[in-house]
Amino acid sequence: MRLYFGIDPTGNKLHLGHSVPLRKMRAFQDAGHEVIMVIGSFTAMIGDPTGRDEMRVSLTKKDIEQNYETYMDQAKLILDTKKLTVKYNHEWLEKLGFKDIIDLASKFTVQQMIERDMFEKRIDEGKPIGLHEFFYPLMVGYDSVVLDVDGELGGNDQYFNMLAGRTLQTAFKKRDKFVLTTKILEGTDGRKMSKTYDNCVFLTDSPNEMFGKLMRVHDNLMETYFECCTDVAAGEVQKILSGNPKEAKMRLAKEIVSLYHGGVQGSAAEANFNAVFSDGGVPDDIAEVRAKKGMTYLDLLVSEKLVTSKSEGRRLIEQGGLKLDDVKIDDQNATVATSGVLKVGKRKFVKIIVR
Repeated sequence: MRLYFGIDPTGNKLHLGHSVPLRKMRAFQDAGHEVIMVIGSFTAMIGDPTGRDEMRVSLTKKDIEQNYETYMDQAKLILDTKKLTVKYNHEWLEKLGFKDIIDLASKFTVQQMIERDMFEKRIDEGKPIGLHEFFYPLMVGYDSVVLDVDGELGGNDQYFNMLAGRTLQTAFKKRDKFVLTTKILEGTDGRKMSKTYDNCVFLTDSPNEMFGKLMRVHDNLMETYFECCTDVAAGEVQKILSGNPKEAKMRLAKEIVSLYHGGVQGSAAEANFNAVFSDGGVPDDIAEVRAKKGMTYLDLLVSEKLVTSKSEGRRLIEQGGLKLDDVKIDDQNATVATSGVLKVGKRKFVKIIVR
């Protein structure tokens, strides 16, 4: 069979949410089927309205090119790139003329479009719907026509868009196409995994960073994470989940880190987490920052991007979340005087070197 998975390069990092359909694609590769990965180099400029309660900000061609440059390096962590065909949909969508687009649009009704839940919600709330947003499913649907595929994989939030491709394949008298949806993976805070919510576990995260993020996953999401992101057998998962929740989450984190960084790194990340958060220790691989003697810790936090703003830094200090060598810094005007290990909140550490 010939199958494909499409992804719009709206960012430059792939996260565990992307890994779910990619892992399913790898299973089809291993079974001997032809697999195509379509980079939405054109459709990303329109913006997928799926799941949005407002219009997306349009990306420029330069933005998109910069984003998808890194995609293959990350995708090869999951897919067998020797058995993978990569296509970019600007190669055919840019060639469509106005008559072609009208012809595509004639295959759908306005009623079909506005029945989508995100459009209904915006109409109820009086929020605008851009006419161009109706064209997104037409464009990604046309990908199926060009590729002439047997099937398409994607997250279950892409169901409408994938069925649009099935409609167009039938209209253009191509072979019928099946659609296989995968679960949407919630982020560490229980919402859809998205950079907007700062709740992503990225495939390129360091072992310690990945392990720490996974330990923040809500307990009720562990079963889904085991199912979608690991190779642990279902029967064993149930045994793991029936035990101590913290131990179950430690196993989950170790399994996922090992997949992307190797078993040695998985074990090392587990040991590091225990040393830092169970035994009150300090990570081995913390970053070093050089600070000028006399500068305020508040300025240091902002300059090193340890906080997003001075107001966040002030709140951190007020709440007792800033410590130097385990000594609390409770003065917002305190200045850097000596070198040491600075702990920012519960999980961030930097080693200060005073100049």
